[in-house]
Amino acid sequence: MATYVAFLRAINLGATRKFPKDAIVAATEGAGFDGVATHINTGNVRLETRMRSRARIEAALETAYREDRGFEVPTMVYPADELRAVVDDADRLGDGHDGKHYVWLLKEAPSASLREELEALTTEHERVGLSERAVHLLIDGGFLDATLLKPIEKRIGVTTNRNVTVLRALVPKWLS
Repeated sequence: MATYVAFLRAINLGATRKFPKDAIVAATEGAGFDGVATHINTGNVRLETRMRSRARIEAALETAYREDRGFEVPTMVYPADELRAVVDDADRLGDGHDGKHYVWLLKEAPSASLREELEALTTEHERVGLSERAVHLLIDGGFLDATLLKPIEKRIGVTTNRNVTVLRALVPKWLS
């Protein structure tokens, strides 16, 4: 069986979008996935499956989560090698950077023209870089100081955001 990591968008925000870790595990296992584990309460889920289609895995998880919670939970699924590549890209892009580093994990890979458009947003204090299905934002200040958050999010479609520290923790924890 292959290992995947699913990233859930917009859970545990406010009173109406609660999805505790044990409920995520139960819903994921109920959808037929094995080896399920979670990391912190922000929607990071390790799973194993014989399925090979990322789109089918995402659809099965989104259906299970909607049925369990009663609201949509957009889910981005990364095979182990693709998540490792995102972290490798983060290390390469962030080499020598002392500020914050955030990563948007995308449902679909951006087109070549969108990639160019996003990279062109780079400023003196905010640098944009891309992986296959991830957009990296390196910020000299804090997250709330960033001016590129909204311009990036307007362009990239269905996504969820993680601090690079979380992604770096998942690779040795789940994919070694």
